[in-house]
Amino acid sequence: MVKVNLGGCDSFIKEADYKAYVEKALEAFDTLENETGAGNDFLGWKHLPSKTLEGTLVQEFEAVRDDWKARGVNAVVVIGIGGSYLGAKCAVEALSHNFAKQLGTGDAPEIIFAGHNLSEEYLCEMMDYLKTRNVATVVISKSGTTTEPAVAFRIVKQYLENCYGKEEAAARIVAVTDAKRGALKSLSTQEGYRTFVIEDSVGGRFSVMSPVGLLPIVLGGFDVRALLEGAKEMEELCAKRCIECNPALQYAAMRNLLYGNGLSTEVLVTYNPKLTFLAEWWKQLFGESEGKDLKGIFPASVTYTTDLHSMGQFVQDGARIMFETVVSVEKSQRSLVIEADPQNLDGLNFLAGKHVEECNAMAELGTRLAHIDGGVPQMQVVVEKVDAYNLGSLFYFFEKACGISAYMLGVNPFNQPGVEAYKKNMFALLGKPGYEEQAAALQQRLK
Repeated sequence: MVKVNLGGCDSFIKEADYKAYVEKALEAFDTLENETGAGNDFLGWKHLPSKTLEGTLVQEFEAVRDDWKARGVNAVVVIGIGGSYLGAKCAVEALSHNFAKQLGTGDAPEIIFAGHNLSEEYLCEMMDYLKTRNVATVVISKSGTTTEPAVAFRIVKQYLENCYGKEEAAARIVAVTDAKRGALKSLSTQEGYRTFVIEDSVGGRFSVMSPVGLLPIVLGGFDVRALLEGAKEMEELCAKRCIECNPALQYAAMRNLLYGNGLSTEVLVTYNPKLTFLAEWWKQLFGESEGKDLKGIFPASVTYTTDLHSMGQFVQDGARIMFETVVSVEKSQRSLVIEADPQNLDGLNFLAGKHVEECNAMAELGTRLAHIDGGVPQMQVVVEKVDAYNLGSLFYFFEKACGISAYMLGVNPFNQPGVEAYKKNMFALLGKPGYEEQAAALQQRLK
């Protein structure tokens, strides 16, 4: 379960101001719960954890897993961009052994990702690797025409057909797409691919509890039921109109108060490298949801203690434009004790007998206090450990808090009008039919 500690903000705010922002948070909460706000046709994510646990989707994912295992698949390419890959990537990184690939342990296939960039080197090097593996793919796109995943899928699909033949390739392709329309849906029907549906009411950055995130997590061998149970607990907790018991309300109220006080950047801090991609997922969730109408808190992230030796200087002594939200993990799942050294040349014998994680915890506490003293407010989001259950809790907590927070800002949390601007320019510069006039205008600007 997620807990929120706001004590690190006490010296930076007035109690009366916090109470006022709590009222604003409750109003935004009502808008979200009553489904009366902008974008209210994109609220299907709110009950995904409980609905999925009650249904048969997980068994269907496991059927794909078992079929591909019987075919000897040991590498699955998950093709998607933005919310179509970041949630799954976060889960794979958080729940895997850091050195699983080098150790060669486990019988689940390796999950690798494509379609999230247009780097020719990346795709060529990925294909070098796939030629050494037994391959299947999951392609995730509502339309099937988003450039980055469409390019990657064209390449991987051609490889599978050349390598295994068209019929066998079709058995190694699963599409997660729209129920009725779009290029990928049409192709799946034509070729006989297994498909899972992205509901119209679930936007990409809120889709980790849908087949978009859950299927890759199952294929990677992780406990998706535990993840859903953690999310379901937060679904129930974050539905309560109660500032004392709803951590999403507490977090949304405080971050908007700090923003109202002139702090325009939120830095998500983790002390466990397994959570690096939690921060990447979080940045998309909040950045794409709130960054519009010339408003929004800029989402940034660091992994301490590593980044204390780089970004730590700016946070401690730089421009006072930010606050930090620290994701704290109470327990390590491994044990390693520092031993005494007879020579003690490094001067570390005072640590003899201590667990490494105790050093990490004291580094976290010391840093939080130092940054507060330096003028950086601190919020703390606490989970027991890094496992599937707690990761599911974090996913849902941040999703619910994001919806509340965006409504507090006065923006639609569920659209992304600014994302289209670069696409139009890219299509014109690449010579896509229908973009000739825009291409000519762009070429004039580039002279």
